[in-house]
Amino acid sequence: MKPADAFPAIDANYERRVRDSFSRQGMMKHLGARLSVLEPGRAEIRAAHRDELTQQHGYFHAGVSGSLADSACGYAAYTLMPADASVLTVEYKMNLLAPADGEELIARARVVRSGKTLKVCMADVFARRGEVETHCATMLATIMCLAGKADGPGKG
Repeated sequence: MKPADAFPAIDANYERRVRDSFSRQGMMKHLGARLSVLEPGRAEIRAAHRDELTQQHGYFHAGVSGSLADSACGYAAYTLMPADASVLTVEYKMNLLAPADGEELIARARVVRSGKTLKVCMADVFARRGEVETHCATMLATIMCLAGKADGPGKG
């Protein structure tokens, strides 16, 4: 298995393209999420704790973990796609490992396999409290490259 840094970006302007796409995501805005790390084959998304993002015990809701991990996988994959493509999740599986109890939720994704059409990604989700991060979920996702379909509503 290649390390993520072995996957070069084929679009020199991938960062602008990915950040523009992220800025159009209504769900990420709703969650108050931010794209904190972006490099070829890698993405990190963070969201601060708010009562609106919790379940009945006060932990981050698993849906928030899933949304952050899914988007982080998608954007990690999107960094490796051509400029005239868009990105779509085809499948994912997530294991919840511990309660997401913290001040911030962090999803760190990386591309594991980069094919022309399908990219397999992994994301680990951490709940941060102070300086301590608790690994609370892991996702494995398959992301599809929609070649020739520009990213955004009404494009392609």
